[in-house]
Amino acid sequence: MDWSKEIIDSLIWLAKSMAITSVCFSLFVWGLVRFTAWGRQFWAMAQGYLTPRRSIKPLAFFAFIVFLTLLEVRISLIHSNWYNTMYSSLQDLNQSVFWTQMVVFCFIAAAAVANALLMYYAEQRFRINWIEWLNRNLLDKWLDNQAYYKVQQSVELDNKLDNPDQRIQQDVQHYVKHSLTLATGVIASVSSIVSFTILLWGLAGSMNVMGVEIPKMMVFLVFIYVLIATVIAVWLGKPLIRLNFDNEKFNADYRYSLIRVKEYAESIAFYAGERVEQNVLYRQFNKVIGNMWDIVYRTLKFSGFNLVVTQISVVFPLLIQVGRYFAGNIKLGDLMQTMQVFGRLHGNLSYFRNVYDTFASYKATLDRLTGFERVINASADMKGIDVTYHETDVIFEDVTVKTPSDKVLIDKLNLSLPQGSRLLI
Repeated sequence: MDWSKEIIDSLIWLAKSMAITSVCFSLFVWGLVRFTAWGRQFWAMAQGYLTPRRSIKPLAFFAFIVFLTLLEVRISLIHSNWYNTMYSSLQDLNQSVFWTQMVVFCFIAAAAVANALLMYYAEQRFRINWIEWLNRNLLDKWLDNQAYYKVQQSVELDNKLDNPDQRIQQDVQHYVKHSLTLATGVIASVSSIVSFTILLWGLAGSMNVMGVEIPKMMVFLVFIYVLIATVIAVWLGKPLIRLNFDNEKFNADYRYSLIRVKEYAESIAFYAGERVEQNVLYRQFNKVIGNMWDIVYRTLKFSGFNLVVTQISVVFPLLIQVGRYFAGNIKLGDLMQTMQVFGRLHGNLSYFRNVYDTFASYKATLDRLTGFERVINASADMKGIDVTYHETDVIFEDVTVKTPSDKVLIDKLNLSLPQGSRLLI
């Protein structure tokens, strides 16, 4: 590798990758929004913040995060090539090349550390700004037009919404965090898959399968291996979506009941209702514990399978390439780089399998947030009393009063009370 040209080559690579990633990722998001339910849920919550009509800053900042993500991939590629050169110098007993590579490693490590710190700051700033906007947006909707009161007074809407405090405080943060994590993870994984596949293609040799010589067989094997593992992992992890949704709901219900005991402490004590409240709390807590065990058992299956797949992949490239190494067709550096590249490629191909439990939690968060917004929008259609202030008189025009179950108590009341009038109700 010509390290003197690496800076120029890296800049060209970053420019091309940034352009390709921008187009492909935009099409990817469009496809999710157009063809998947959870994509539409994501966009329903994100559209107001990410639309250029409101401000170009969020998109520009996200583009900067994408650039840093691609830079991380490029540094990984450079490190992989350094791996080859360094181990080859050990095999050749070439001290001069070895110490040169130690100096090169210092620059690679410094670039990796600087990029990681800058990436952390950029992601946190983007997250905090998004959380701030989304929290204000939902809070305004919840308080405007007395939505919080209308929902509570409607039996139908109140049954569809549990723990609005959790939606605004906790789910907003989870939504923003997982949206950014999954987005950058997809970009890093796909760009790494393309880059390391090209690299592994150059390192892989032919393989004899049932008398047929197949060139670059290792590349095909890693894709087949991960594809089969991913299908099985998705099947094992799918129940986690529902379990994570229930986990948040049961915990929120239990927390609300505990707060309720504090709020109504005097009434509970006056009527000696401790036993009743205790039974209610025990029932709700048992739901929390039961769901926690369901998550544990399902996660054991899911994580156990992933760990087995990962452990097998450690020795997989070594077993394939060791024959070529002992035959003298490749050097130690090639063998070590093959293992490193195979590991990176396997890890990135396995990204979607490994984050399925995170996606399950994310999907549950999307369901809760979009459900919260649907209830708020539905409350806007509920009729309330329009109040205008008069200097002296109290006037009622066509006032109808109903119970939460929609039973009419007063129908179209019209009443005018001049200043000084008396009314006995």
